Amino acid sequence: MSSTARTPTGPVTGSIARPRRRVPFWDNARYACIVLVVLGHAIQRLTYDSDIAMAMYLAIYAFHMPAFAIIAGYFSKSTPPTKKQMARVITDILVPYVIFELLWTLTKWLVEGQANPNITEPSWTLWFLLALGIFRLVLPYLALLRWPLVWSLLISIGAGYLNNVDSTFSLSRTLGFLPFFVLGWWLREHDVVDRFRLIDFRPWWLRLIAVLIFAVDAFIAWNWVELWASIDLDKWFFYNDTYADLGGDEWWSGGIRLLLIAIGLLLSAAFFVLIPRRTTWWSKFGQYTMYVYLLHSFVLYPFRESGILRDAEPTWIWLPTVIVLSVVIALVLATKPVRWLFRPLVEPRARWLFSDERLGSDTSRRDDPTGSRRPRDS
Repeated sequence: MSSTARTPTGPVTGSIARPRRRVPFWDNARYACIVLVVLGHAIQRLTYDSDIAMAMYLAIYAFHMPAFAIIAGYFSKSTPPTKKQMARVITDILVPYVIFELLWTLTKWLVEGQANPNITEPSWTLWFLLALGIFRLVLPYLALLRWPLVWSLLISIGAGYLNNVDSTFSLSRTLGFLPFFVLGWWLREHDVVDRFRLIDFRPWWLRLIAVLIFAVDAFIAWNWVELWASIDLDKWFFYNDTYADLGGDEWWSGGIRLLLIAIGLLLSAAFFVLIPRRTTWWSKFGQYTMYVYLLHSFVLYPFRESGILRDAEPTWIWLPTVIVLSVVIALVLATKPVRWLFRPLVEPRARWLFSDERLGSDTSRRDDPTGSRRPRDS
């Protein structure tokens, strides 16, 4: 999941619009997000035996996917899609989804000796790919309404009460994370980021507040970690199950999701404040986060299934090791050799699908599903 910033377009002078420029902040934010995704999945097996790992897991899951959804929304358009944009939903989202679902089916059959092919049930990380497609589908309709943010909140909260809204086509998680995506779109639609210079405005006291927010997040996650584990708070952060399935049968259970959304927004804001706005050595990797997102689960799969990270003691050795390896995995999977090798799977053109082959033949650049533009041959 990568990024070219919408060049803050802003007003134009005379009849000439300002040229597009890449804003490294968004590449930095995407790469930081994908590192957190890899880290969250990597330490998951440690959470069974380590309170510290569980606290870190909860602290990460409270905001990392909300932040990703906000970024995706920021680079999405609510206008009716053109033919080329519609074709790219197919080539950038739907075709990779089918390819990787088939790969997961094959992997499970080879490793576990059995597989249950079901394209309607996304495997592991693939739910977010489908969510991006559904987000794009519903956004033009939400944008027609007054108060689209309010409607997205009502949809998210209301979905948790409905037993028939489940993981089929990742609908439950998609609706759960919808407010974050719509917020990202709303921020761009109303030019909030550029108008208030939110990327450039970084006084020391604001960064200090952001650090304090994360310190409080870590303290709360650690100090009451046994309580959070007992109520399955991690599953609440998935936005995947109904309130009843999570033990929330009360009529006010939707208020818990509303609180979690508020926490996700607060932590995401603090996260963005701490992201460097200048070009860094790792900014370029933020253009290729879709490779990391789709491939890292295959790297982690042996560790997940073998149980090697169960009873991994002492924690003070294993947890830092897993953290370092997560960063390394996120770096390696975004490198040029890996991109060259897996491009046909991650970035298929599928010209044969279209009645007009030109819709799948544009090789000048590639749009990441979260909105980034990058050279096709980079």
